[in-house]
Amino acid sequence: MRKFQIVTLFPEMFTGVFGNSMMWKAQKDGYVELSTINLREFGLGPRRTVDDTPYGGGDGMLLMVEPLWRAVEQAKENDPTAKVVIMTPRGMRWKQALAQEYSEQDHGYIFICGRYEGYDERIMALVDQELSVGDYVLTGGELPAMTIIDSIVRLIPGVLGGENSAAIESFSDGETLEFPQYTRPEEWRGMKVPEVLLSGHHDNIATWRAVHSRKAD
Repeated sequence: MRKFQIVTLFPEMFTGVFGNSMMWKAQKDGYVELSTINLREFGLGPRRTVDDTPYGGGDGMLLMVEPLWRAVEQAKENDPTAKVVIMTPRGMRWKQALAQEYSEQDHGYIFICGRYEGYDERIMALVDQELSVGDYVLTGGELPAMTIIDSIVRLIPGVLGGENSAAIESFSDGETLEFPQYTRPEEWRGMKVPEVLLSGHHDNIATWRAVHSRKAD
């Protein structure tokens, strides 16, 4: 079973995502274990402080290294071989090929979700990989972590059920977008399903799908 642990100040954000649909089924069927670690529990002092002003000045607050470090240590105790991943705009751009690679690994992952203006750089001593979901900034790493975990879990063999469910999807070859697809009814408000898809001629259907797939931008 693959373990995914998320270090976050907002574990409740993951309740709906982890408790529904494919994610819920993957856990029920024993393919993955999804859990959160509340960073606040490792905060300092009576107020469980997790952030402070940056040395050298500047706007905003940074997550302190001590609470983060202890939270990751806890996660490592739960899964000693897990790789530590941090969500950051400066990280490697997430792609389908990476999702496939991560899904094939036999170790778990610990995701660190940043907040505020970032984190004390010293936490990077524990980090194995920096990841980004795009060239834009969000208020925290929770949404990117959800996106990345979803894209990995669905590729773990058995999770989607169908043998070829993930094989024909967009970006499955690293660059091609999936062809258009249709289901019943054959006609809707004047829009008809292409005749070739109703023909039962598999070679012609394969050719049509190849023609109507396109390269990603």
